[in-house]
Order: sequence, then C-alpha cells, then structure tokens
Amino acid sequence: MKLSDFDFDLPEGLIATRPASPRTAAKLLVSDGDIITDTHVHDLPDWLRPGDRLVLNDTRVIPARLSGARKRTGDQGETSARMDVTLLHPQPDGSWSALIKPLKKLRDGEVVHFSETLWAEMLGREDGQAHLRFNLTGDDFDAALAAAGAMPLPPYIEALRKADERDKTDYQTVFAQNPGAVAAPTASLHFDKALLQAIAAKGVEFTHVTLHVGAGTFLPVKVDDVATHKMHAEWGEVSAQAADEISATKAAGGRVIPVGTTALRLIETAARTGQIAPWQGETDIFIYPGFTFQVADALMTNFHLPRSTLMMLVSALIGQEEIRHIYAHAITNKYRFFSYGDASLLIPKKNTVNADK
Repeated sequence: MKLSDFDFDLPEGLIATRPASPRTAAKLLVSDGDIITDTHVHDLPDWLRPGDRLVLNDTRVIPARLSGARKRTGDQGETSARMDVTLLHPQPDGSWSALIKPLKKLRDGEVVHFSETLWAEMLGREDGQAHLRFNLTGDDFDAALAAAGAMPLPPYIEALRKADERDKTDYQTVFAQNPGAVAAPTASLHFDKALLQAIAAKGVEFTHVTLHVGAGTFLPVKVDDVATHKMHAEWGEVSAQAADEISATKAAGGRVIPVGTTALRLIETAARTGQIAPWQGETDIFIYPGFTFQVADALMTNFHLPRSTLMMLVSALIGQEEIRHIYAHAITNKYRFFSYGDASLLIPKKNTVNADK
C-alpha cells in the first residue's frame, strides 16, 4: 500500500480559512452505503436514529502560540532576539515541550519573556524540541497564557493568514472542558448548543472522552510504504462511565458514531482487546486499510489533507475506492476542506464495519 494511493488534487480555493457562520450552516456530505446526499450540518438529526450514541472529544485547545523576546548582554551591550514558540505538551515535572524558532539563538538557561507577567526558562533541548519551565503554574499560568497566547492554527491556514481574536472562539468546541490540546477536534467545531439539543430530542445520547490533539497531527507522512509509518503519540482517556455507555449502546443495537477522527482513534484504542474498556495513556494507534473496527459504526469528520494518515483512516472505514468517489464529489460540489471546512457523515455498508462479528 503506497502513499500515492491516498493522494488527490485539491484546488487552493477550497481550503477554508474561516468557519461557516453560524457553525451549523456548514455543508454536510452524507455517504450512506452507495448513496451520497448533500445537506447541511443543521440537518444532522435527520440522519441519526433513537438509540444512537455520538462520542465527543471534550479536549480544550490552549492558546499555545506565543511570541516573545530573548535578551542577552554581551560585548556589544544588550541584544534582543524574537522567539516564536509553540507549546506541545506538558511534562510530568511541570515543564513544557515546545517548538522554538529560531532555536539556535536560545541557550540553555536563558529566559524568553512573553508579557509582563509570563516568561519561561530554557531547560534543554532534544530532537529539535525545547523544554521550557514557566514562572507561573495552575490558574495563574492559564490566565497569563490566555492573555499572551494565540490559537495554534494549522499550517495550511497559517500560510494564508495569522491567528486573531476570532480564532479563540472559532477554534474551540462548545463542549470543550479539559485543557491540553494544541489542535482542535475539528469535526466538533460544527456543533452549537441548539444542535446538541435537537440531537438529544431525537433520542440520541452523548458520551464524552478526552484526547489531547497534538501538533503531530499535522506532520506529513514521509515513507512510501504506508505500513512502515510511525504515528505520533497523544494522551487520552476513556472513563469507566464512557466505556459502560458505549458498551450499553452496542448491546442494545444502537450505532456508536464518533465525532472526529480523534474520538474514533481513542475509542478504538480502548477496544483493542475486542471490547471497549476504561483506558488512559498515550495512544499512537495507526488506522489504515485492513484495520478491524471494534466500536465505531460510522464517523462524522471534516475533509482531510491528501497523503495524510487521516485519509488512510477514512479509507479504512469506508473503502479506498469509495473515498476517492466521495472526495471527487466534494471537490466538484465545492465543499470547503480541512479544519475550518465542511463536514461529512460516513456510514459504511454493513459488511464493512465489524465484519468479523
């Protein structure tokens, strides 16, 4: 299986740089077996059944993009260098791993100032990543970061425009709760409170899980043989309550529908033994064609980058030829792609999901 099997041509004009407004006005492509229907996210309840369960990722994106300055006194007096920092994830000792540009202009032990109240010391570096210790912790750190930081927009949006104040709302789900992500679970950005209420009124239930999406989600696949690709790891948790709710839905014959690839990857990680169970830790699960799904019966997701692991995931769920057909339809009908783009609801044929059960 080659990387080129997951390639397609996407016109740049279809890359969304802002979300639809209101959120639920985004277009929704529904692929139900062999039938494709063009509709809108606010019509999602029409495609759900009483007894279905949506699995939502309640991670909260932190404003992880920081701009600061390193000051140094030497033979030429005091000099300053701008530092662009992207926080990646906290370490057990309270420090943070981060990407810094330009890393070569920062020495171990030096301090980067981001605001009058927030600064960080460079502890060390490894594999191109820096380790920083901030002067604040807890709620004080969260408040200072919210004031000084910007949302870490995906590279394909950053290439077209910089993050602004709107993104602090636009790039956050309405049910975000547990801070730690540096990228949003973007399929969930389409929901507002009114849509959640309409879905609940249909007799559909919700389960919340947490997967802190990392910057690695945007890393390109660099190997030609897909099976040799090594996934980045992300921290997640499926609580005992979440596992019980999902198990009950499966036992009752309802469909388990994760909203977003992050929720799908997490629940499939927690079900590798064949049945979902409480789980916590770092997952580097890689889902590509040939994967056996234990839990997910369908998937709501955005439209993904060519040659990406997420294209491989949706191909595993629906089928490679089917995904090519779906994406060709989306391009022809000018669906908006990627994080701020439109959505799809992918419902496989019965014999492609849990076929071994």
